[in-house]
Amino acid sequence: MVGVAQSVEHLVVVQDVAGSNPVTHPSIRVTPMSSVELHYELTGPELGAPSDAPVLVLAGPLGSTLEIWDPQVEALADRFQLLRYDHRGHGGSPVPSGPYTVAELAGDVLALLDRLGIESASYCGLSLGGMVGIRLAAEAPDRLSSLVLCSTTARFDDVSPYLERAASVRWVGTASIAPTVVTNWFTPEWAAEHPAEVDRAVKMISDTSDEGYCACCSAIANWSGRKILGRILMPTLLIAGAYDAVTPVVPDAKTIEAGISGAKLKVLDAAHAVTIEQAEQVNRLLAIHLNSLRR
Repeated sequence: MVGVAQSVEHLVVVQDVAGSNPVTHPSIRVTPMSSVELHYELTGPELGAPSDAPVLVLAGPLGSTLEIWDPQVEALADRFQLLRYDHRGHGGSPVPSGPYTVAELAGDVLALLDRLGIESASYCGLSLGGMVGIRLAAEAPDRLSSLVLCSTTARFDDVSPYLERAASVRWVGTASIAPTVVTNWFTPEWAAEHPAEVDRAVKMISDTSDEGYCACCSAIANWSGRKILGRILMPTLLIAGAYDAVTPVVPDAKTIEAGISGAKLKVLDAAHAVTIEQAEQVNRLLAIHLNSLRR
């Protein structure tokens, strides 16, 4: 990466099956049989730099890979340790048979942190990644120092779009639905000015395995996190897109803001993929949020 000194690890997390002890957290039980070998990249200051750089876990939306966080790596990796990963069923991670649950996706993150010896980290999730973040923050608060939720929801009242999307993918594959899905990721004006980014997003979804995509659609359809929002006591930043039709500010972001004590909501001029469309503003907000934890 030009202009940023950094170290990068391209590794796969392996859960030791023989003789290992299950890792138990409140309401999230991670065992060698239930966790998967997540693919991840850990990017941060070059070796020899101060070792107290905060760790920020970055978790993406349905149909994405860790590359969706490239704008954040370019801006923040000289100051923070950025741990990006692919959800199970996505990118370089394994594709176990579905359906999946948000609890299982959260358990995968805990297994990853355990493998890397990371006791606590900040967490930023976009869409599906935000649902995982809510689950982690409520059920394993000792593992997260702060939370950032971008374009996400505590529950969809109407899950039929995800059931219908999964049915389409089973019939004709992820490539068939990718262009339509991406129309909700960006505002029309931004998309027209950034066709390469649009094509990249379409390819990302198209390359996602059919099984993994459908299994995560099931996780989203069965997700219900409203009742656990009150358990989240850590510093929480909410970032929403003013033109997001997937997880609108009202009711989704406002519901989460009301449910988490002290949560701060920032609304930016963007659609669903706010971390891409308004990358500069999101990066600034992330840096302010993380630096505030050091005081």
